[in-house]
Amino acid sequence: MSKMNRREFLKASACTAAAVEAGLVFGDAKAAAPLPKLGDIRAFLLHLGHNMWCDWFPSDISADGFKCKPDTVLRNKDDLWLKAIDYAVKKGVNMIVIDLGEGVEYPSRPELAIKGSWSPDKLRAEVRRLRAMGVEAIPKLNFSTSHNGWLKQYRRMISTPTYYKVCEDVLRDAYEIFDSPRFIHIGCDEESANHQLNILHYAYVVARTKEIWMHDYLHLVRTVENLGARPWCWSDYGWRHPEFLERSPKSVVMSNWYYDEWYGGFDPKTNKTSDLERLVQFWDLEKAGFDQIPCGTNWPGEGRRRLKIGADDVMGKLVKKCREVIAPERLLGFLMAPWECLKDEEALKVNLRALDIFEDALRQPCDRT
Repeated sequence: MSKMNRREFLKASACTAAAVEAGLVFGDAKAAAPLPKLGDIRAFLLHLGHNMWCDWFPSDISADGFKCKPDTVLRNKDDLWLKAIDYAVKKGVNMIVIDLGEGVEYPSRPELAIKGSWSPDKLRAEVRRLRAMGVEAIPKLNFSTSHNGWLKQYRRMISTPTYYKVCEDVLRDAYEIFDSPRFIHIGCDEESANHQLNILHYAYVVARTKEIWMHDYLHLVRTVENLGARPWCWSDYGWRHPEFLERSPKSVVMSNWYYDEWYGGFDPKTNKTSDLERLVQFWDLEKAGFDQIPCGTNWPGEGRRRLKIGADDVMGKLVKKCREVIAPERLLGFLMAPWECLKDEEALKVNLRALDIFEDALRQPCDRT
């Protein structure tokens, strides 16, 4: 596999438009490896943007002193991005899920960009470079009201015609930049007022529930399907809303994220912690007939930090348990999410460690009985 250094990467990004006009394509699709087979997806989450964990403040209000202050300059560093990608390929990853947020300039919504946001041509060149390396790139956006600071002022227009149009616009832009991806991840996790107020410390708190949440979720699903992609989302709304699994289309790929944060284990018969409702979702999704891509992490979370233990054991245990619980035809693969933006060398180390753990986890023999 050929590698591209940082200078070549930036040069390619600047020249993409001209190359396309001349009939040249970076990472020619004809030379690319086949897409990962369903059942063998080895996906890794990388953050291009980071304003999924912030509030949005009008220009005449200072965000100083707030924990939820948004970034005005992109955190992601290109050289660290390239190192992470190279290592991911060496470790057998065949899909990169790119958490976009404010990390790209959306052609239809340029007002969402910040300083350093990648141009559409730069991101398109990287998608094609990945494809030439045998890695499928998937766009991820998050429309949860707990993770939509990247939408700036539109965060305060939830469930309005303007909001729906913005959602449609950015989804269409992502679909076009990623050259008709198989999946688009729409997020939709952790939407609650309590999460925004007491964990994220937002100044502006809004959360949809019941019919409004389901209406907006289904609107996103239909929008993705109308584009030609398959919707993919976090399934945690179903932890406390069992009707979600009844009403969600089976076309949606579900990622239940279970990090064993309170160290209760992976056996629902013995787990007595608050994590139990998260754990049993794998069984519930299987019973309901959904395709799944379970998500694990090496991020310790609040519970494991209190216990003064890391989370390096989570992914291996998750892979083992999900291979036992989920039917092979519905287990599309696994997703590793380290939840660390590539802002500095320490953050890079977290991502590289996650890739080591992921590789080891997937090497385990399947003991399905």
